[in-house]
Amino acid sequence: MDAQGRGRADNIDPADQWVLNPNTGEYELRLAAPGAQSSVPRPRRGTPAGSAQGGTRTAPGRGEPAPDVLPGQRRRRGAPPEPPGRRRGRTKPKKGRAKKILLWTGGSMAFVLVAVTAAGYFYLQHLEGNVSTTDVGDAAKNGFSKDEAFNILIIGTDKRTGKGNEGYGDAGSVGHADTNILLHVSKDRTNATALSIPRDLIVNVPDCPTKQPDGTTKVIPGTQNVRFNTSLGQDGRDPGCTMRTVKEITGGIEPDHFMMLDFNAVKTLTTAVGGVDVCLKHAVNDPKSHLKLPAGPSKIEGEQALAFVRTRHAWGNQGDLDRIKVQQQFMASLMRKMASSDTLTNPSKLLDLAEAATKALTVDTGLHKVSTLKDVALELKKVPTKNITFLTVPVVDNPADGPVHKTVIVDPNMAPEVFDAIKNDVSFTTVKKKEKAAKTAASDPLKGSRSAASDVRVDIYNGGAPAGSAQATLSWLQNDEGVTKSSQLGNAGKTLSKTTLEYSPDQADQARKLADIMGLPASALKPGKSEKNDQGLPAIVLTLGQDFQGPGTPLTAPTKAPDVPNRSTADKVQCAS
Repeated sequence: MDAQGRGRADNIDPADQWVLNPNTGEYELRLAAPGAQSSVPRPRRGTPAGSAQGGTRTAPGRGEPAPDVLPGQRRRRGAPPEPPGRRRGRTKPKKGRAKKILLWTGGSMAFVLVAVTAAGYFYLQHLEGNVSTTDVGDAAKNGFSKDEAFNILIIGTDKRTGKGNEGYGDAGSVGHADTNILLHVSKDRTNATALSIPRDLIVNVPDCPTKQPDGTTKVIPGTQNVRFNTSLGQDGRDPGCTMRTVKEITGGIEPDHFMMLDFNAVKTLTTAVGGVDVCLKHAVNDPKSHLKLPAGPSKIEGEQALAFVRTRHAWGNQGDLDRIKVQQQFMASLMRKMASSDTLTNPSKLLDLAEAATKALTVDTGLHKVSTLKDVALELKKVPTKNITFLTVPVVDNPADGPVHKTVIVDPNMAPEVFDAIKNDVSFTTVKKKEKAAKTAASDPLKGSRSAASDVRVDIYNGGAPAGSAQATLSWLQNDEGVTKSSQLGNAGKTLSKTTLEYSPDQADQARKLADIMGLPASALKPGKSEKNDQGLPAIVLTLGQDFQGPGTPLTAPTKAPDVPNRSTADKVQCAS
């Protein structure tokens, strides 16, 4: 007999068998009978999956075992009343602590909440059907790793599709990359960085292979010195073109996936949560965006929320950079609202949020599977809001504009430091020193003595470095550093973004010596196995990646992020000005 059948046999309403686990903050199916085993979560008959009677229960996610103390069970309709004096009290379940959920724009945020707090498997399948998918080929990864740092490119388009959006300016827009955030989540999940990319940033858009409706691939030629927002929509470019452009301007940061949203996301999501709290330093009455708000705190939703994030003329110097700062403040507030107990304990809000978000969301094929989306959600919720940093690509005015500044270019002095910090997984916030130190120490696989340079046996491959790098490194190691037992074996079988050094356990001291000589960070060291060199002896495998800058140039990762102006964290309340 299933769980519902057992409930009916005991005159128990099946909805009362969903129990809140205070350790996880999620509802789980528990049977009152001693020794009964929990089953796969099932919604009640006649009740939509992901909801429950009573207004406070939701279909559970799988979590830790529920506590031994169960809420009192409700008498089933039609069952005889209990004798006087035997009325069962209901034990109020303890509230789980508010979940720390990393949510950036409407689409990704709502899905995270639903995936980890509200919906069961069947409802997630329904949500998956809401999500649109674009195949961007090798611009995105096929899957998702829970053990690595990851980058997701969030794109807000200016396409005017959807009810009520036709009246906005530029009604014929093909959907450019109007709002862009590169979300980097650290490997240890202690921190994350949301890097805004200005739409008016002058860039070189590379050639872009795009999948056509008939299954063929069309390469759209790149363009030089154009606005970043033209990396999407223009000439038929898809989100994969925007991902490739991000890699181009950041010096090699590769977005693993993308999430794209439209105007409806802001309107429907803010309405679903009952409004978002914002703060203004001065009153606003902008006839172009139709935003009218008083100074001080306000709660906005729907059309008013969209006007808030769209307006430029109400903030600062009326440019895109000031609008970006206000959008970051808005997103931090939306994130706090969605992670609040008011939202997490309200099944109606959660379901509305899920429907609104997924209908407005487009992702790459690597994210479309429900199991993959769930994995992403579970990793995102580990990040504390105080360690979520919002910042913008450092830029300077474009000298080509003349006296009237309309566009910007990457700041050649500050931007590379920001990009390097993200590439090397360095936090822009202060994480717990003891915890971070322990993890840093654990990530260094080589400790102890060092071999002499003359003892190091190494085979060198080119895995993406400039042509001739392997031969140049061989000459430098042999002639300048005394690593005479080295060989150059041409190109590697694949291209690597970063230089690696693979070694067997008995060659750990040799690997550390070579890492010291070359200035390689601990992350480049890969415990594994060696290979036989041309003399039949075990040799370390050195593969020069795309980050290789030449023999003698250290690749040691930065340990501290640069101080970037106007950065903020998601836990701080700020007022737009």
